[in-house]
Amino acid sequence: MAYRRNRPINMPAPYLKRVWLDASRVSDPAAYPFCLPFLQHDFELEFDHAITIIVGENGTGKSSLLEGIAALAGYDEAGGGKGYMPVDHSQAIEAMGGGLSQALRASWLPKITNGWFFRAESFFSVARYLDQAAVEADERTSAPDFLSHSHGEGFLRFFEERCRRQGIFIFDEPESALSPSRQIEFLKLLRRMDQSGICQVIMATHAPMLMAYPGARLLRLTKYGLEPVTVEDTDHYRLMREFWADPKTFIATMLEE
Repeated sequence: MAYRRNRPINMPAPYLKRVWLDASRVSDPAAYPFCLPFLQHDFELEFDHAITIIVGENGTGKSSLLEGIAALAGYDEAGGGKGYMPVDHSQAIEAMGGGLSQALRASWLPKITNGWFFRAESFFSVARYLDQAAVEADERTSAPDFLSHSHGEGFLRFFEERCRRQGIFIFDEPESALSPSRQIEFLKLLRRMDQSGICQVIMATHAPMLMAYPGARLLRLTKYGLEPVTVEDTDHYRLMREFWADPKTFIATMLEE
């Protein structure tokens, strides 16, 4: 039975087709995360591309949305794969968006149980968990050892190892430790995942280079909800364009405001 559940499914991504908020499942609309502005307008999100990229200002709720979708898919809201719980939440005081899953509904075709939720904030906890789990499973086996590399190299090594199989992969700001050249390497990884036909990616990013991945559906999250956007129309691109046109004047002007 385990083999049947985990064997590859002969259907192309995307597998998660749609998520929407069921207001009848929200007990307290004023409580986080249901108080987020984008959830006040009959929220729903359809997935018609293998790769969906979400952009928006800090505080709009991108991470909360991804945490909710991750929890809905069976991942821990702190990151990891199905069945992993790399972070002890018992003493946590920060608010996270996993509770959003309690009121989210989803349409799958078919339901995928494999994949990974990557959060830059919890990468070290997840990597340490995987190293320890590998050793505990077989003392003769060496740990993956993702942490003996630079931050960015550890990210890429982790992505390369964990993102080859069929599944749904959720990335929250994967560019956090990546230099521009390493962002190119990450884009190449995205292309391999895309071309495989068996990987669905949902990603939030602030990096214009990642936003520009060809063939992805690019969405901007505001207090009014999600809307399609081009890279050139994002605030991130416009700001960087002004900077590169005249870095010295741009910085001087911004510091005077």
